[in-house]
Amino acid sequence: MPSKLLSVVLLTACIGFGGLLGWTLVGDATGTVAYMGAGALLGIAVIRLLRMWIRLDPFSIIGGAVGVISGALASNLITWGIQRNLERLEIGLLIYVTVTMILCLVGLQLGSTKGRELKKKSETGKEKVRDVIGILDTSVVIDGRIADVCETGFLCGDLIIPQFVLKELQMIADSSEATKRTRGRRGLDILNKMQKLSHVVIIIEATDYPSVKEVDQKLIEMAKETGYAIITNDFNLNKVAEVHSIQVLNINQLANALKPVVLPGETMKVQILKEGKEHGQGVAYLDDGTMVVVDNGRRYMGKTVEVTVTSVLQTTAGRMIFAVMKV
Repeated sequence: MPSKLLSVVLLTACIGFGGLLGWTLVGDATGTVAYMGAGALLGIAVIRLLRMWIRLDPFSIIGGAVGVISGALASNLITWGIQRNLERLEIGLLIYVTVTMILCLVGLQLGSTKGRELKKKSETGKEKVRDVIGILDTSVVIDGRIADVCETGFLCGDLIIPQFVLKELQMIADSSEATKRTRGRRGLDILNKMQKLSHVVIIIEATDYPSVKEVDQKLIEMAKETGYAIITNDFNLNKVAEVHSIQVLNINQLANALKPVVLPGETMKVQILKEGKEHGQGVAYLDDGTMVVVDNGRRYMGKTVEVTVTSVLQTTAGRMIFAVMKV
């Protein structure tokens, strides 16, 4: 960035040049002051251009150049008719310089802004194509199964953990309630475990949305802005994301999809653990947690029996298997 001394020297030189030009062309105090003002505008514009040029990327520079050229062309179109109808050449020249400077500055600002936006879209597109898997929410980190999936090698790439999700995990870990505190610390341990995996990169994203209070809504905003999927096992967040046409990777749905297929007529051995809701029913569970309701199985509580599957019910909460004692 240009130093203050250089800025002062440049501005003084432009004002002096404007005054000299005004005195030469007009020859009176009014014209000289007017041209000095135009020189000051020119100096400010040059200083601002230099500052922007030093810190901007090529996209912004190209966009700014296009904006300046567009501003100059627009100025010529606007002032051409005005200058033709003015008797005094110096007034027309002053109007031309002033309008040109204003439009070029506006074009520079708009062009550089659009250039930055174009760069951001270009970089975002490259990252999406590259290897970003999705954005982690609080529930899926605490759940921990995402770490197991990554550990097996089924997921390879970048996982984004927003700073506001990390902050929520820290708040849960610092909770006065023992249960919440345990869950929060488990989530932080899961993140540490995932950071050690070679084929998965955990990226902490600092972007925040101060106007949005709810963490789930912040996730929605980030997903809409970046185009990435949300990785969660929160049923409500899943539904809200679907309303916004956001891709969701739900760990619960993945777990249900990976459960072994059970067909009516198959036999299996289960241990009756408790009685069911209906008279005489017994309830057992498979290794993956699937509930098995056994007709007339109550009297076998605590025992391992062989049953025959009669039907399978798939619900949003999971899968239920209905069976009878094998004859």
